[in-house]
Amino acid sequence: MSTKSKLSESELAILNDYQVELSNLIGNLGEIELQIADLKSLKEQQLTIYSELKAKQTKTAKELQDKYGEGNISLEDGEFTPTS
Repeated sequence: MSTKSKLSESELAILNDYQVELSNLIGNLGEIELQIADLKSLKEQQLTIYSELKAKQTKTAKELQDKYGEGNISLEDGEFTPTS
């Protein structure tokens, strides 16, 4: 026959502390995963905006090249200098 033993209050408190810490860690990991998902979504949005901006930039460069030919443009004063 085995006799039942009861844990001391300090032993039980230690086990309960572990359980609380584990629950907190699991909650924190869940929050981190949500933040990662949000950041991934934000990154995709920014990459889309970047792609759209690059396409606009390329289109404008082509239009200016068709109008002025090959050359360099000073963004400070708008002066165009042909390269050939």
